Amino acid sequence: MLSYFAAADVPAIRRDYPIGDAFLRRFAGMSRDELRAVQARRLRGVLAFAWKVPFYRRLWGAAGIEPGDVRGLDDLAKLPTYSKSDLMESLEAHPPLGDFHGLDAHPPERRPQIVIQTTSGTTGKPQPLLFGPKSREIQNALLARVYMLQGMRRDDVVHSVYGFGMVNGGHYIRETVIHWIGAQLLSAGTGAETRSAQQVALMRDFGVTVLTGFGDFVRRLADIARENGIEPGRDIRLRMITGHLGPEGRAPMSEAWGGCAVYDWYGVGDTGIIAGEGADQSGMYIQEDAQLLELVHPDTGQPVAPGEPGDMVCTCLFKDDVFPIVRFNTHDVTEEITGEAPLGIPFRRILGFRGRSDNMVKLRGINVFPTAIGAVLTAERSDFMGEFLCEVTREGTREELTVRTETRANPTDDLRRAYETLLRARLGVEVRVAFERPGALAPLTEVETRQKPIRLIDRRHG
Repeated sequence: MLSYFAAADVPAIRRDYPIGDAFLRRFAGMSRDELRAVQARRLRGVLAFAWKVPFYRRLWGAAGIEPGDVRGLDDLAKLPTYSKSDLMESLEAHPPLGDFHGLDAHPPERRPQIVIQTTSGTTGKPQPLLFGPKSREIQNALLARVYMLQGMRRDDVVHSVYGFGMVNGGHYIRETVIHWIGAQLLSAGTGAETRSAQQVALMRDFGVTVLTGFGDFVRRLADIARENGIEPGRDIRLRMITGHLGPEGRAPMSEAWGGCAVYDWYGVGDTGIIAGEGADQSGMYIQEDAQLLELVHPDTGQPVAPGEPGDMVCTCLFKDDVFPIVRFNTHDVTEEITGEAPLGIPFRRILGFRGRSDNMVKLRGINVFPTAIGAVLTAERSDFMGEFLCEVTREGTREELTVRTETRANPTDDLRRAYETLLRARLGVEVRVAFERPGALAPLTEVETRQKPIRLIDRRHG
């Protein structure tokens, strides 16, 4: 069996998926037609492998699709989408890895080594995430590409608060920074893995220049630093923050950390990075030489127009070794940005993560994303402390949404009415507001221990 790095073929990855200056040299001035030719060639390889995978043969066969029906990019929409629930059904029927991998398509003597991670399993049984050396290192290189576009350098000291254990996040960032950028890395993980107070002390003592992680915890760390007498911008001098920001955006996070640059990127465990900002901060560039991204209506599955919100459906153009991904519906919502890209590359751009279509609350005919509530309060209430939790209840036939939020102001009835008036104006529907003392929500949202804090509790069924 080949060693991991020999099987990955790092020189081929650098040639086919360039990073740094080589990335801009490859794609600056490239036409959409030239890019589509690259995509079409790589799609053919992925489809050929996917037809050897039992999961796809079942999924596509049930839809009446046969090999040869999908000949190129224009035929891709003939294939049905699938989501995590389909993978979990596969896992139940074919434990422990499901039948969505293609390990049996390789002769035993050429079967690739696999890297096994899982999803967090917070809503049920964890889903295995399977990578071969090639697909693993390509996704690492793609993240390095975006980090370097944002300004990460070899001489940076990077502090990562993505979680470890079986989840993918912390391992992904560690491999990216060490294998492809060469910067010094503090792999702290979540507050459960390295105490939050210890993290900010390490950041000060090691002279951290880049902080990466999910936005909720990144912002929480700034508060913890101040609580421990460590001043962001003076004692910890960050050049940049890069992570999953959420709808609240960059301004509050930059302010919390002393005015450093803040960049957004997006991906999920199955796919790796899908899109990320460059230094121009004009939206997130879909890494279209590696990822085909469709935006579809959550109810009809039909494509949405540029500028309209839609579910992100991803096809990975490099996963042709172990776990192919063809039209995976993430149920994460975003929208495409129109207009010319400042970097002069042919990649389309999207806004950041706006919410999940399967975590949406419908109140009296109005769709409400819990993440949007945090964005509204962050933008318009200086006394909002960043922590909130939405609770949905049913009273008779009427559904109600209560937003529990922490404020630094005196929680009077007048303040509550001001919050409720603001949210009604921005969301288009009436919600209730309840105030909590600072720090009270952290045990419920688990902001210091989870990759993605809990923002919604549904109490309609008990």
